[in-house]
Amino acid sequence: MMRSISTRLAAWYALAATVTLACLFVVGYQLLESYLIHGLDLLNTSEFEQLRARLGPDYRTLSLDVVNQRIRTTTEYASVLFYFDVNIPNRGTVFYSSNLHGRAIPDVPKKHRYDASIPGIGPLRVAEFILPPFDVTIATSSAQVLKVMDGYVEVCAGLLCAMLAVSIVIGFGLSRLALRPVRLIRETANRIRSDNLSERIPVSGVRDEISELARLLNQMFDRLESSFKQVRRFAAEASHELKTPLSLIRLQAEKLLVTGNLSPAHEEALQMQLEELARLNTIIEELLFLSRAEARAITLQLKPQDPTRFLHAFAQDARVLAEHHGRGFVLAREGEGLVAFEAQRIRQVLLNLLANAVDASPRDGMITLHSTFGAGVWRVSVEDQGAGVPPSERERIFERFVRLGDRSSDERGSGLGLAICRSIIELHHGQIWAEAGTGGQGLRVLFEIPATQLPPREALGSPAGAEEPATSDMS
Repeated sequence: MMRSISTRLAAWYALAATVTLACLFVVGYQLLESYLIHGLDLLNTSEFEQLRARLGPDYRTLSLDVVNQRIRTTTEYASVLFYFDVNIPNRGTVFYSSNLHGRAIPDVPKKHRYDASIPGIGPLRVAEFILPPFDVTIATSSAQVLKVMDGYVEVCAGLLCAMLAVSIVIGFGLSRLALRPVRLIRETANRIRSDNLSERIPVSGVRDEISELARLLNQMFDRLESSFKQVRRFAAEASHELKTPLSLIRLQAEKLLVTGNLSPAHEEALQMQLEELARLNTIIEELLFLSRAEARAITLQLKPQDPTRFLHAFAQDARVLAEHHGRGFVLAREGEGLVAFEAQRIRQVLLNLLANAVDASPRDGMITLHSTFGAGVWRVSVEDQGAGVPPSERERIFERFVRLGDRSSDERGSGLGLAICRSIIELHHGQIWAEAGTGGQGLRVLFEIPATQLPPREALGSPAGAEEPATSDMS
């Protein structure tokens, strides 16, 4: 499955933008959390400074009861925000605030600022201060900080999802804009064929990688066009130049047959040479036709007409040819309409297809010519009952000099017949192809030509769906 570069660029852009934003959010999380925790530490320090000021500079000379009283007086108004725990090392707790409900604040050795949690109270930010001989521990709730951080995470997650969606849309837009010259190159290159080699890819004035690619492709098309012209010119000129010497050879051979005193063996050899010369002349004519057709130098006299009379006339000749080779022939016709075609060229196509079908069909085999109108096209098929052609070879049989299998007749074909058929049908703006015959037996060659507007029924001689004579029995 083809993966679009535009899709990949959009995905990479969205991934890069989302990952970058996620990294910024992680850094922001750490900074915000550190800032909020630092604020709690400042609150704890400020509360300790108030407590120390309340005790006074002579707190060492005071009794424990007085110290307890002063601490309690100081912490009563602050018990909403702070938790207090005052103890003397090796002697135990001297004071703890009432909001601790008799529970001690957890102690972490060798740490003076840390996080802790007390069941029923929740998470705390703890600060430990030394006020000899007392160890003063002050804690404040960090629940609000955790809520803020949870909200930050939720907001960041939503922003990341939004960023992903928006960056995908923006990425697609940017990628399509950036790859527009590539699409233009693809569309132009797709239009350039052997009959349209003069078209070139437009090159922008910007000197970048894509414009350089377009220039390289145009240079390649220049070389291809030059090569195609040379090949076509050679085929046309060589074929044309060969006609004159071959005609002279044929005339000399015919003169020898008429006036020469030849032995029977020499006369037979001369007859064989004349046959080969005739075959060679036919190949040259076919090559000339193909060269002119590829160069679009052939103009057909297309005129809308009903193919009924044309098919009837061809069927009579086709039936005689099939009977002569011991085959049967049937013409079937369905539908009615007008088609713009040149009768002489279409007859040439049908004769080529009929000759191939006769060669491929076994003796007493049946050849079917079927004509139908539908979906704005005139479709004609010629079907034989021979061995058929493998699916992988059905496209190759329309190439030049391709001949598959052994021919049953003594005649030798040039391998140009179906190539000529394809050129003629393409000149009629149609298409030709091959497929398996009825029931998978034999080969059916079909061509389609665009039909014109259907005429009134009374203007045609036969009703729609008329069926022609079915077979001619062979002896």
